[in-house]
Amino acid sequence: MAEVSESAVRKVLETVIDPATGKSVAALGMVGGVATRGGHVAITLDVDPARGTALEPLRQACEQAVRALPGVLSATAVMTAERSAPPPPPPAAHGHGHGAASAKTTGGTGRIDVPGVKHIIAVASGKGGVGKSTTAVNLALGLVANGISTGLLDADIYGPSMPRMLDVKEKPESLDGKALKPIERYGLKTMSIGYIVNEDTPMIWRGPMVSSALEQMLRDVQWGELDVLVVDMPPGTGDAQLTLAQRVALSGAVIVSTPQDIALVDARKGLNMFRKVAVPVLGFVENMSFYLCPHCGERAEIFGHGGARAEAEKLGVPFLGEVPLHLDIRTTSDSGHPIVVSQPDSPYAQIYKNIAGRVWKQLSANQRGARAAPRIVVR
Repeated sequence: MAEVSESAVRKVLETVIDPATGKSVAALGMVGGVATRGGHVAITLDVDPARGTALEPLRQACEQAVRALPGVLSATAVMTAERSAPPPPPPAAHGHGHGAASAKTTGGTGRIDVPGVKHIIAVASGKGGVGKSTTAVNLALGLVANGISTGLLDADIYGPSMPRMLDVKEKPESLDGKALKPIERYGLKTMSIGYIVNEDTPMIWRGPMVSSALEQMLRDVQWGELDVLVVDMPPGTGDAQLTLAQRVALSGAVIVSTPQDIALVDARKGLNMFRKVAVPVLGFVENMSFYLCPHCGERAEIFGHGGARAEAEKLGVPFLGEVPLHLDIRTTSDSGHPIVVSQPDSPYAQIYKNIAGRVWKQLSANQRGARAAPRIVVR
């Protein structure tokens, strides 16, 4: 089947009429970026924020028109807007496209509901390079190992890690052209923008587009019944973090830090952000807590040691555990076979399982009227 072209998408959008003006969305200059990949089409619509909610039927009409094109498997549209001025056009789609990410509106204040998911937790860090994604993947797999139905959402739009860390090469499918099926690995339901775009394709998106993509990956993915959805957050405290913290009913957040002071300063910022939006912090994880030589077993505290534990005690939040800097943790993640599943009996896998058990213990303690929790053994 021939790949649908960008010009064909733009041409069909000339037939979609805005009832308020009697002009097509193309004539009104609303069509921003268009991206296609493997029969999946993504469109950005630049809109007046004052008309955001009223334009929802028009957004749906754009999707329906594009879905009718030969060769199109799914079509999604994102409405984006700059609040302070009429929106300039977003950067044109580069390479192989943006993927199937759209949302009902951007900049909204309504809650994003994810039916069937009991708990959504964020794994966050105040800065990059602290091993947050490795922690998120192994935490999610640790929950699965403890008998808890779990999903994993890679919310880092600019630097998605899950395709490599879970060895995902296939593209997500859509049975109805609207919602995507998550890709399953090791008993874990997963979704990432990296499943849709090429690894070397830059995501040149403004903040509203990033927020819209995150909303769509939450709302329009067939997550099914899950006890926990783990969200691997991008580093920092920007648009993506605020979208999730303010619009998603998060059950809690896990903060990942290394032991040194500079990382702890940023971790503290992340904690304060969640506190300001009334999201409970489930605890700190100290990653790269110490180095173990794979040859002689000698221990070295390269980045210091115990800083995250001391910070957690100082701030009055639980300390969930310390993870060493070990070659096996790095190589298993890089190969797409995280240590919790590739070396399940190793002491490092047990560390992640214990952290997962402590997280679940807090979540299940806060459940009211939920079914009995799986039995967790923390050694």
